[in-house]
Amino acid sequence: MAHQVPEDGTLLPLMEEFYTIQGEGYHTGKAAYFIRLGGCDVGCHWCDVKESWDADLHPLTPADTIIEHAKQHPSKAVVVTGGEPLIYNLDYLTQGLHAAGIKTFVETSGAYPLSGHWDWICLSPKKFKGPLPDVIAAAGELKVIVFNKSDFAWAEKYAALVPSSCRLYLQPEWSKAQEMTPLIVDYVMQNPKWEISLQTHKYLNIP
Repeated sequence: MAHQVPEDGTLLPLMEEFYTIQGEGYHTGKAAYFIRLGGCDVGCHWCDVKESWDADLHPLTPADTIIEHAKQHPSKAVVVTGGEPLIYNLDYLTQGLHAAGIKTFVETSGAYPLSGHWDWICLSPKKFKGPLPDVIAAAGELKVIVFNKSDFAWAEKYAALVPSSCRLYLQPEWSKAQEMTPLIVDYVMQNPKWEISLQTHKYLNIP
């Protein structure tokens, strides 16, 4: 029986939630409460959470319960990730988090229309299902995963579309990190508008 997720976002397929140190991108090193929603049809072959793809595997959980859990932690920052979180209407969740004095960050491929009220939007576009203009226009951070050399040109395509204030990051795909990191280092030195993002949580051995 497939989940019927309410369109008002009061119930969401929750895969996991945990308190940790943010490992990637602009907010690296900061404590945050992570909310991982199930469901994704973008289908990156190197995805490290493929178990998130099928939303029906993850229980429909009241957004109010998720908000209450987030309130229990010292950091007043929540990262909503997936899967692809923008499959769902996130207005209700983010309104509740803001009402509790919690800042809201989202990590998205941008493949679905923007919902929710966000303090920070990290756009990580994927070739398999490109981002929509409304998400591109709202991005505070562009994080491109580098799996092979062709990804540099692809990264520049989106760097030309995001706002001028958007922070630009290149991140080696974990399984190709030894091969790709030296190329990224050289690229950033030649193109200093970009910064390097590393999956520091994997080096620290934390979630």
